[in-house]
Amino acid sequence: MKSKKRVLITGAAGFLGSHLCDRFIAEGCHVIGMDNLITGDLKNIEHLMKLENFEFYHHDVSKFVFVPGELDYILHFASPASPIDYLKIPIQTLKVSSLGTHNLLGLARVKKARILVASTSEVYGDPTVHPQKESYWGNVNPIGPRGVYDEAKRFMEAITMAYHTYHGVETRIVRIFNTYGPRMRLNDGRVLPAFIGQALRGEDLTIFGDGSQTRSFCYVDDLVEGIYRLLMSDYAGPVNVGNPQEITIKDFAEEIIKLTGTKQKVVYHELPVDDPKQRQPDITLAKEILKWEPKIDRAEGLKRTYAYFKTLSSEELNKKEHREFTKQ
Repeated sequence: MKSKKRVLITGAAGFLGSHLCDRFIAEGCHVIGMDNLITGDLKNIEHLMKLENFEFYHHDVSKFVFVPGELDYILHFASPASPIDYLKIPIQTLKVSSLGTHNLLGLARVKKARILVASTSEVYGDPTVHPQKESYWGNVNPIGPRGVYDEAKRFMEAITMAYHTYHGVETRIVRIFNTYGPRMRLNDGRVLPAFIGQALRGEDLTIFGDGSQTRSFCYVDDLVEGIYRLLMSDYAGPVNVGNPQEITIKDFAEEIIKLTGTKQKVVYHELPVDDPKQRQPDITLAKEILKWEPKIDRAEGLKRTYAYFKTLSSEELNKKEHREFTKQ
């Protein structure tokens, strides 16, 4: 009799993937991490490398995926997730959510494994419905600069549901809203690490647009709990997982200034093309089906995240993103 559940987690060396590895190790599972390290970092999982219940494959899931032995669960979290990444590597971004998802769904079918795919609130685009429910189809520009990410995730959802309805694969779809916490890349272009990094370096905080656009930030531990519950549920449709506590970017910048005790000004730049004006999850479905809602408020979550960023060396703090990407 098999003693441990075997779990494949793609994007394992990334921010969310590494926290998921921690959770499934804590649940007593044997975790197989997979990452091509195009945006992930091995330091996020180095504490797991010595464990008997963890193994790592350096592999690009856009290519054929083989994992020996049985698999119980697959969690597909391999994808660039910040604009600074997917604007630099648009083809890879499209491939990982199309070819990569196809490969992993095929693996799930062969292994008779349950698969959960990581979608995003970006499938709603610049929403005309607020807050966003799972029934909302979205307002997405398929050929805009953000389309490579938004449409890749929309395709991911479509092919996942096709494998569920046509092949009977056990599938789960999580729509993730803005998430933060330790192990975020400081210079990945997302608003929270950007603000904290600027504050720690003594720079002015940069707001794009007039700061009236909103976001809803969920602490990573809450998100991981929601993902775990969704995986273990019987629900195959998309489920929003995020924190519905909404805040304007301008007010958020003021929170960061207060948190860090710095005296920086706020400076304004032009809003990027197709940047969403509002982002807030309706989590009614998650409450009903998963009995889940976030527990960690933003003040506590920011305190923990700031404590993590303060441990970074001055070299890490001032490091710019200089990743070499191959055109594909």
